[in-house]
Amino acid sequence: MNIAITFRHMVGTDAVKQYAHDKIAKLQRFLRQAMTAQVTLSVEGLDHIADVRISSGSQQFHATVRSQDMYASIDKVIDKLDRQIEADKTASMAKKRGGTSAAEFAAEAHEAAEGRARD
Repeated sequence: MNIAITFRHMVGTDAVKQYAHDKIAKLQRFLRQAMTAQVTLSVEGLDHIADVRISSGSQQFHATVRSQDMYASIDKVIDKLDRQIEADKTASMAKKRGGTSAAEFAAEAHEAAEGRARD
């Protein structure tokens, strides 16, 4: 696990750096392969921005959040990434279990819509 934290337009404190590192590290438990994370924490005007890019094998996840507090931005970006990882995991499990893929589902819905339009 490799986590790189960069501060832009702000003084980086150890407390914020440790908080971001701990939160990002917890996402590793949901990933099958070792993760590499690039975290950019910045300030633009009154907005505190947390931008995180995670790569784990062939999987790529990215999220950006703006808020009035850096800790809140970090929490919200972790929530976004958690949802992305969970959705990816659910989709891959459905594919492995023989569930319908998104393309198959769309084709079935399109056929059903055409059938109703003809009636």
